[in-house]
Amino acid sequence: MTSHTPHALADHTPEGHVHHAAEGSRSVAGHAAAVVELLRPLLSMDRMETLPLSQALGRALVDDVAAPLSLPPFANSQMDGYAVRAGDLPDGGGDLRIMPPVPAGSSPEPLEPGTAAPIMTGAMIPAGADAVVPIEKAVPDHFLDPGNTAGDGSGATVRLPGTAPGTFVRFPGSDIAAGERALASGTCLGPAQLGLLAALGLPEVAVYKAVTVLLVTTGDEVVEPGLPLPPGKIYDSNGTLLEAAMKQAGLTVRRTGISTDTPSELQALLRTESPGADLIVTTGGVSKGAYEVVRQAMADQPVRFVHVAMQPGGPQGLGTFDGVPFLGFPGNPVSCLVSFEMFLRPALSALLGAPGRRLPLRARLDLGGPGRPLTSPGHKHQVRRGSLQPDGTVKLEGGESSHLMHALAGSNVLVHVPVGVTELADGDEVEVWML
Repeated sequence: MTSHTPHALADHTPEGHVHHAAEGSRSVAGHAAAVVELLRPLLSMDRMETLPLSQALGRALVDDVAAPLSLPPFANSQMDGYAVRAGDLPDGGGDLRIMPPVPAGSSPEPLEPGTAAPIMTGAMIPAGADAVVPIEKAVPDHFLDPGNTAGDGSGATVRLPGTAPGTFVRFPGSDIAAGERALASGTCLGPAQLGLLAALGLPEVAVYKAVTVLLVTTGDEVVEPGLPLPPGKIYDSNGTLLEAAMKQAGLTVRRTGISTDTPSELQALLRTESPGADLIVTTGGVSKGAYEVVRQAMADQPVRFVHVAMQPGGPQGLGTFDGVPFLGFPGNPVSCLVSFEMFLRPALSALLGAPGRRLPLRARLDLGGPGRPLTSPGHKHQVRRGSLQPDGTVKLEGGESSHLMHALAGSNVLVHVPVGVTELADGDEVEVWML
């Protein structure tokens, strides 16, 4: 089980090697573990590459990264103000002679006793200084011109309050010290992580290659959007839905045309298109019906078709086709997206660190009042769609049916009802995953 499977689904039943077998049933956690094992070869050394930081967004680190230098690398000012010796300013403050200013990026001269150096945010603290007084606490509360002098011809002075050593000073290594681990292997590189690597002076990074998925929609009843829609046909939403979800997760997606319900044609298509793919994903044709083309096409392959105790998305296929890892998702659109979110995305996150895992939150159900409970089959893990509200409650969108695309489009979370829970009332707490 991965950390992305709800805690209530913990199932440590060992899964054997994938093999062709009769219809079986397994828990959500058991199937999630089987998907992880199927995809474990993606960790091989030939799937690693070194990229410039500008191309590494959304990838995951292969190895730990140690800081080659400290951040900050030198003591610098946290404020615009005056660099001073705290010992030159008694509790009541005093007047100090103004030294030449210290702009950011300069290497300042040591601070003389009894003086204050105008200093900008981020500029190096002069040797001898140990504190910074913000400009707004100085009298005058603005910087003087560098050539400004007092009326008697002596150097200009500034009145400053008493201050403690270390005030408004950023010390070397206060963020991270040289040699410390900056990022752990498997970290998904977002803007903040890439910014840290740049701050450490690293121009490139070793990451896992993006996973290439061959995505195939099946069904004689399915028509490409934009074409005429004959009676009894439907437009293919699964291809667009899954392609978008996969691309958003950082996968490289190769789509074929819609496959017919002729097993030999599907086999030929897969053999033509699968070279170079890391994974094959199909939608439809995995249930127990009379015309389940994916099942028929996989008859001579080490593929197992099982029913997972999950609603929607129960029928699943898993194995290899001509040696390429294969996942067969159900044909209903909500079912195939839930399958991706529950099994494929978490497996890639657990193995490769990317995509980043879905953020699990706790929310209270807003069912519109008492007397309208959420019901769920006790032997299944139900995944409902919902909208998380600003007040921390979640409203359900649509029912449990797996064809409700409009309800899915209006949702921003998946709502989890674990095995063993048959009814939830208004105000009950549930786990939700942000989409």
